[in-house]
Amino acid sequence: MAIESPSTSAAPAASPAVASVPPQLSGRARLVLFVLCAAQFMVALDFSVLNVALPVLGKDLGLSTTGLQWAITAFALPSGGFLLLFGRIADLYGRRRLFLAGLAVFGASSLLATLAWDPASFLAGRALQGLGAAVIVPTGMSLLTTTFPEGPLRDRALGISGTLLSLGFTVGMVAGGVLTETLGWRSTMGLLALASAVVLVPAPKVLEESRTTDRPRLDVPGAVSVTGGLLALIYALSTAAERGFGGADVLVTLVLGVTLLAAFVVVESRSAAPLVSLPMLRRRTVAFGNLGGLLTFSMMSTVVFVLTLYLQEVLDLSPFATGLVFGVQGVLSVVAGMYAPKVIGRIGARRTLVLSLLGQGLFIGALLGLGAESGVWLATAAVSLASMCHLGAIIAYGLTVTSGIPNEQQGLATGLVTTTQQVGLTVGIPLLGVLATTQETLFDGVRTVVAVAAAVLLAAGAAVAAGLRRS
Repeated sequence: MAIESPSTSAAPAASPAVASVPPQLSGRARLVLFVLCAAQFMVALDFSVLNVALPVLGKDLGLSTTGLQWAITAFALPSGGFLLLFGRIADLYGRRRLFLAGLAVFGASSLLATLAWDPASFLAGRALQGLGAAVIVPTGMSLLTTTFPEGPLRDRALGISGTLLSLGFTVGMVAGGVLTETLGWRSTMGLLALASAVVLVPAPKVLEESRTTDRPRLDVPGAVSVTGGLLALIYALSTAAERGFGGADVLVTLVLGVTLLAAFVVVESRSAAPLVSLPMLRRRTVAFGNLGGLLTFSMMSTVVFVLTLYLQEVLDLSPFATGLVFGVQGVLSVVAGMYAPKVIGRIGARRTLVLSLLGQGLFIGALLGLGAESGVWLATAAVSLASMCHLGAIIAYGLTVTSGIPNEQQGLATGLVTTTQQVGLTVGIPLLGVLATTQETLFDGVRTVVAVAAAVLLAAGAAVAAGLRRS
């Protein structure tokens, strides 16, 4: 049942920061929003809170530099691979039920990772965390959009959720540095276990069950092909980071992943109840908007990952000092979040998206000036300015994708935006991890990743500009 508001306009969702009159939330609405946004923030936190702790964790558990990537990838595999599948299962069998189950799995697995006694137990905990996240993210977003009615209340709720999702990644870097320096790396996983308990306690009392009314059949072929394809592709890229592309398992899983994803496109074009609406993807605003979103998330998360290794492994910064570097990034991201809607109001979401991608690429390219013995100030300034552009791109691509979409299809458009966010956060590090860990030195690997990320973002800005100009 939706939470009623004084105004329930049927207009498509717009940026809440642009709304002229902020809607008022009831007491129960605030509780629901707290639970759902806290869960999304917790998952975003998990993507980054461990990054600063990786070098210390590796020494404690006996993970090599290349093996450290699996601390990220073990989470990324299930969180990206099962996202669409669990989102659809929740639509059919109950979003609240799966959301609570996802929270329980996430909390238990965080505790396992906290108490890990060897690499295998730690990576098992991380994989189960990813599985819980794959349930929490789509069910949480669906509960939010079905609880808050179309109009100002939903606009505000989505705005708060999106801001916390973006902020969680940066806050995780700062919290990871502070916790690792003071309490050790295990406290980063303990924080997530505690956070899941804080969310899980009130969730059953404030959330109401929600599912689709028509109850279409689950698209099993589509679910199998997209889940298998993402799992195989991420595994192949992650394994190649350790052993290169010459291994038989890498080549087989790489070909299998590409084949299954191609099969997914064919299956979805013929399915009566597809997981992804291909006709919607043919809209230029949807296709190129999501392309920009995918690349801004994947490149930024990867650059932050390699900068963490650079600051600690190359420049010998402490985890606490590294966290402070990303704390500056977080402050400027908040500033960008305040002013981005005003920029969008003046020049439009499409131009803002293009300029944000180009700016992000240029500032990341400035990181090529980093040295093997110094570069803290350059790293701080460049990654912070790139993050400001990144946040602008996040807001702009969401508005670009949902603009001009009929009201009855806004749910599909919002689902694509959410999927793009999570897949972008998931695939970037495994994909470019190959480049970071196969160079002669870590410093060379960092420079290679920075160069590729900058080039990809500049190309993305040009492609999005060309694609949207003809829409």
